[in-house]
Amino acid sequence: MKPHFPFMTNQMKNRSFYFGLICVAFLAFIAQQISQTPFAQQAHFSALIIAILLGMLFGNSVYKRYESHIEKGVLFAKGPVLRAGIVLYGFRLTLQDITDVGINAILTDALMLLSTFLLTCFIGIRYLKIDKQLVYLTASGCSICGAAAVMAAAPVTKAESHKVSVAIAVVVIFGTLSIFLYPLFYPWATTLMTPHQFGIYVGSSVHEVAQVYAIGGNISPVVADTAVITKMIRVMMLAPFLLGLSWLLTKEAQAGEQRKITIPWFALWFIAVAVFNSFNLLPQTLVKSLVELDTFLLVSAMAALGLTTHIGAIKQAGFKPLILGTLVYLWLIVGGLLVNYEAGLFLS
Repeated sequence: MKPHFPFMTNQMKNRSFYFGLICVAFLAFIAQQISQTPFAQQAHFSALIIAILLGMLFGNSVYKRYESHIEKGVLFAKGPVLRAGIVLYGFRLTLQDITDVGINAILTDALMLLSTFLLTCFIGIRYLKIDKQLVYLTASGCSICGAAAVMAAAPVTKAESHKVSVAIAVVVIFGTLSIFLYPLFYPWATTLMTPHQFGIYVGSSVHEVAQVYAIGGNISPVVADTAVITKMIRVMMLAPFLLGLSWLLTKEAQAGEQRKITIPWFALWFIAVAVFNSFNLLPQTLVKSLVELDTFLLVSAMAALGLTTHIGAIKQAGFKPLILGTLVYLWLIVGGLLVNYEAGLFLS
């Protein structure tokens, strides 16, 4: 039974938008503080992951009791706030980043993105019979930039919150495993490629930007710099990827269903911001502030996502998403190594 607040006037009830935003912002602030603790940093738990966990904790306990008083703000954080965060993500990138690593990284990124997405969809839909929306979300996260890509693809696929959470869980689990695994076989990989090439391999096959940072930092500055730039090029492919995904979903619509192509305008603005940032027209202090604002917006969106995610719905997904994640992860490691090696030979 939901509690009744006698003092809550109709005017205040209409303020659920503001109350919801305050609630989400508070969870985002707490998540960012926790992410700065030694334990979180050693475990490489980003504020994004902590925020969704906090959101799920409260979403499956006290949220239902107060949902009517904060729902509008929470839904706003899942929608426009998320899209604003994706747009501002462009301030982390410049076109100069591409020239720093050359055509090898661009070609490898494109091959890995396309092959990973197609393989994930083929295995997930045809053989594992997983829900298509969940497969597309998982494929997006594995192909581009982990949780951020899953969140960006969510409005395009119009997926429910629990499907988004399952996809994020899959990419986080295997991306975190990469932090410990990649440095272990680096000594062996150097018999096949240079540190620069290994950096391209890391950037083109690891899920999250933060995980790429962690892996490169554990190996060498050369690997770290190359891996991060390669990863950022992969992130820049997010916008054309979302346009392609929107077109694919439109083509898949039933013949009797009239569905227009949904253009993810926020993805185009993301490219525009990255291009604008390449000209260095803004002071670096302002760009740094915009990046910090972007981080807070994305963390807030993750908190809102967690609040609207129900544990029961995740349990219903079963083990199939984990099986899919395992198979795709094997491709990222082995297939990614082969793609990088062959690309290096082709362009050498």
